[in-house]
Amino acid sequence: MRILLEMRPALDGHAGIPQETRLLFRGLAGMQGVDVVGLIQSSNLVVDAGLPLKHGRLPDAREAAHSIDRLSQVVVSLQQGASANRLEHLRKKFLKLAGPVSAAVKAMVGLKVPLTGFDAEHFKDFVWRSFFAKTLPVEDFDAVTAREFRILRWPWAFVNALGAGTGAMGHAMYPRVDTDSFDLMIAETPYPGRVNRGTQLVVRYHDAIPLLMPHTIKDRGHHRAMHYRALKRNAADGAWFACVSEATRSDLLSVLPEVASRAVTIPNMISHHYFPETASAARVPEIIWSRKNRQAPHAGGAEIAAEALSRGDLPYLLMVSTVEPRKNYLALLDAWELLRSSGFPHLQLVCVGGLGWDHEAILRRFTPWLGRGGVHLLEDVPAADLRLLYRHAQLTVCPSFGEGFDFSGVEAMRSGGLVVASDIAVHREVYADAAEYFSPYAAQELTAVVAGLLGQDGEGRRRGLRLSGAAVAERYLPGRVLPQWQAFLDRLQQK
Repeated sequence: MRILLEMRPALDGHAGIPQETRLLFRGLAGMQGVDVVGLIQSSNLVVDAGLPLKHGRLPDAREAAHSIDRLSQVVVSLQQGASANRLEHLRKKFLKLAGPVSAAVKAMVGLKVPLTGFDAEHFKDFVWRSFFAKTLPVEDFDAVTAREFRILRWPWAFVNALGAGTGAMGHAMYPRVDTDSFDLMIAETPYPGRVNRGTQLVVRYHDAIPLLMPHTIKDRGHHRAMHYRALKRNAADGAWFACVSEATRSDLLSVLPEVASRAVTIPNMISHHYFPETASAARVPEIIWSRKNRQAPHAGGAEIAAEALSRGDLPYLLMVSTVEPRKNYLALLDAWELLRSSGFPHLQLVCVGGLGWDHEAILRRFTPWLGRGGVHLLEDVPAADLRLLYRHAQLTVCPSFGEGFDFSGVEAMRSGGLVVASDIAVHREVYADAAEYFSPYAAQELTAVVAGLLGQDGEGRRRGLRLSGAAVAERYLPGRVLPQWQAFLDRLQQK
């Protein structure tokens, strides 16, 4: 089976969908009878064309100098921001609009967007560091850089916006990608494009939040419309949906009940970086000091924390998530302040995550504590350091109002940590009996749950959660998840 896997998310971020994309590519690359090819497409940039294909494959005979020069241009086009040359800037701006429009119009008369080839032989450093290094171990270098890649020139976001805009006028227009040489294409979100009739589209469906919780996302109207139009088009074209949790599948079917027979649940995988941590907490002060978010007004807070922990008197709660309203940081802060004034005066709060959309109100609440030293906002924490933070936190808190999967709790369990989570369907499903739960709307309930676990009477429960967490986390190891992908692919191949 020849599979085209969308790699666009892997260009961004460490965790979440980018991590899942890398792990899935590596997993498919190791499956017997599967030939996985990566689809290179930028969210916002026009990508230069790669090498012309012959019968869907890179030609055997290539003029080396010309080919390398052409592929070098591809690399540059994926790395460049705004051009200093005004004419080049205008050309790219024109192509961003004209390319997707032209492709969508051509699709109406049966014409396809051609894919071009990217031969990684001379560009392994670029491929590895751009797409894979943030998640995979170096031992996987040869396995992933030896694969073939294809290039789709037009920006994903612009093609998506075109579909949303034309959909509002009555007919959503999307380009048809030339996937003749592929049995299957896997897209990591509802895909703004169509595949050939001989290619089965599989949408990796992470959540329905843009539709069911649109008030919690960035660019609400735009994001909702893009998600909905692409989702509807994919469903009408006969796509299958591989949902990351049964809760997500249920949400999908509440929107599109007609895809029930084409929707399966295959959970996310966690990275090899997370395993039972045995090292002491000696490096935690250094992590807090060296990884503090430079955009936040910490003053001397991180240094105070480092000094306190070095004396062994810095218990802390941990939250790992982008700083944005849906993640419910303010309820956690409220609960933490109550805990500080009701028996846990030395308890610290360590938050790991970049500043997301609409973070200003959250940061305003954090600011006094960031300066004083009670709250610590960190960013760009490597997985090995994050594993240490998970292990030595008193508790990892997952307080979100809504999620599709939520990696942080599973990563904490795998690292040997303890988890408390908001009582939402996906947390109950993914974390099972390995977490304590609370209402995301009641900071007092979170306070009580944490106080109960941290008190002397909570020792037995903590021990039980740690044992349960180790067993639950194993469900999401690649060795447990990849056989589910293999069974799903075998099912599709038999149809």
